[in-house]
Amino acid sequence: MTYQHLQQAAETRRSVYALDKNLPLPAAEVAAIVGHAVKHTPSAFNSQSTRVVVLFGAEHEKLWGFAEDALRAVVPAGQFGPTAQKMAMFKAAAGSVLFFEDRDVVKGLKERFPSYADNFPVWAEHADAMHQYAVWTTLAAAGIGANLQHYNPLIDQAVAREWNIPASWTLRAELVFGGIAAPADGKEYAPLDTRFKVYGA
Repeated sequence: MTYQHLQQAAETRRSVYALDKNLPLPAAEVAAIVGHAVKHTPSAFNSQSTRVVVLFGAEHEKLWGFAEDALRAVVPAGQFGPTAQKMAMFKAAAGSVLFFEDRDVVKGLKERFPSYADNFPVWAEHADAMHQYAVWTTLAAAGIGANLQHYNPLIDQAVAREWNIPASWTLRAELVFGGIAAPADGKEYAPLDTRFKVYGA
């Protein structure tokens, strides 16, 4: 492996919304990709506080049915058309990866290391984001499209009830994945020199 392989994967990872159920890999291999990321993604103090659930097929569609039901309760009926289309778009994909943070782990770290107590919730969010990126980028390298959603906390109760999620797990994001029915749109980049500086080289 070379660093160029990692760079290529980073460039390949995009928000792909036109997804279908035709995965280029078996579901078991997709699940193994996610599991590998969960095992090897770093976390502050090696806390390993991120929790992940993968949903395929009917279970995935059930998730977005819950989201649609929750949104119908808050979006006026006359304005729900675009929201319904978005939910249908997510359902058309092959699966979803749910990312959680275990508050019990964070609480334990705060008690063990009180000097850093204020930092642990922030560091937990960093770890969760790194897991999201690791899964998303590896799926992209495998030819699987994905887009990251945040319908928490709107769907939290339904998710916890349906998939027996422990009370200490807080849902942070939902990564929708599937076969790529159409590529991502073009992306604009801000000038690198406004975001990146080097000294001493």
